[in-house]
Amino acid sequence: MHNPRLATRYAKSLLDLAVERNSVDAVLSDMQLLNEICAQSRDFEVMLRSPVIHGDKKINVINEILKGRNVNELSYAFIKLLATKGREANLPEIAEAFITQYNTLRNIRIVKLTTATPVAESLKASIQAKVATYMPKDTINMKTGVDESLIGGFVLEVDDQLFDASVKKSLNEIRSKIIDHTYESRLH
Repeated sequence: MHNPRLATRYAKSLLDLAVERNSVDAVLSDMQLLNEICAQSRDFEVMLRSPVIHGDKKINVINEILKGRNVNELSYAFIKLLATKGREANLPEIAEAFITQYNTLRNIRIVKLTTATPVAESLKASIQAKVATYMPKDTINMKTGVDESLIGGFVLEVDDQLFDASVKKSLNEIRSKIIDHTYESRLH
């Protein structure tokens, strides 16, 4: 069950404690690791959400997964606390919320660039520099992706804003204008 409000609260508490203990970067690394594990293993996430599996067994599984990965003691204590409180199912959301709050704390903006084909590093750097001129106080962290259905061009996402300069969008706009019956009256 998704609970963004709970995830935000727990993430804020963890971030505040990490700031207090001067271990923000170490905890960030741990939350990124957990986020990555959850993204790569659906089984892990299902195990966390399972009401049948007891919290102690979940902690044992988490211990095995994190063994040898040099996890910060604050992160480990936090994960254990979540399991004892019955909140381990929210761990993926909390990890994501922590990363988001860390980015806000450090003025890091995540920019997503989606193209029809893989983009050259020089073009990526050029777009990143252009975006940075509009956000001089922020550090830009550009993520790239490929979506062949775009046909050409690109889609740029910054926060909740979307700039769609794809061929797919242009073709859809042309199609809607052709289908639009207002052109019929102009043709007669």
